[in-house]
Amino acid sequence: MAMEGPRGPLPKRRFSRSNFLLYGTLLLVSVYYILPLYVMIVTSLKGMPEIRLGNIFAPPVEITFEPWVAAWSSTCTGLNCEGLSRGFFNSIKITVPSVILSIAIASVNGYALANWKMKGSEVFFTILVIGAFIPYQVMIYPIVILLREIGLYGSLVGLTLVHTVFGMPILTLLFRNYFSSIPEELFKAARVDGAGFWGIYFKIMLPMALPIFTVAVILQVTGIWNDFLFGVIFTRPENYPMTVQLNNIVNSVQGVKEYNINMAATLLTGLVPLTIYFLSGKLFVRGIAAGAVKG
Repeated sequence: MAMEGPRGPLPKRRFSRSNFLLYGTLLLVSVYYILPLYVMIVTSLKGMPEIRLGNIFAPPVEITFEPWVAAWSSTCTGLNCEGLSRGFFNSIKITVPSVILSIAIASVNGYALANWKMKGSEVFFTILVIGAFIPYQVMIYPIVILLREIGLYGSLVGLTLVHTVFGMPILTLLFRNYFSSIPEELFKAARVDGAGFWGIYFKIMLPMALPIFTVAVILQVTGIWNDFLFGVIFTRPENYPMTVQLNNIVNSVQGVKEYNINMAATLLTGLVPLTIYFLSGKLFVRGIAAGAVKG
């Protein structure tokens, strides 16, 4: 009997025309986005005499970290010449409590809206969703008046409160969708066993919600840390966050433009959200996918 050959479709060639087009496109897009970052890094490591030669793509002939030191501790941000260090700690004081408060409240809201249906819950949820899409600029003046009346205008506490409130609508939507995707049988079984509202939340829902918590942390840290508008409106110069100080450095019209310090200051400002994203990127993708499957 003649031996039969292997059956099934032929294996695809690794470097087919379609794969070449796909990887070529991805490479071009990657270069497009990485090139500005590369220019910023190499410029921040050069001295001004080398920068004046005009070749922005050339690596530094002599690496220097003086622009980074100056950006952090000695460059002027308006009348203050302490660099970005003060703004960094102001941003920490704003971001940490804002992230914790907004995520804690929004997670409980999302859990209640997904699992504890009550009269008017859908109306409440609709109002929250609408609130997520109202332009911030519409509410700036009323919030200024409100913070002034309660004595928090210009303070870090006032800005923390603003970020907490504005972060809750979209976070509640994410948590509600995520908790809705968890099998309802788990919730019913816990209810049969006698678990209450907080028992189910802390013992069942919370341990299963790590991906969506990661998404919420990344969204909030990125949004709050990179915010400029609220920082410049709701705080005073001594409480300016890092982004407002960065704007004062880059847009300074006095003296010589020190591009190396500007680039170093920009990289220092973006270091925190970039680090958080790179450390938790996989969880971010998992959580955003899971939080979008149900509406």
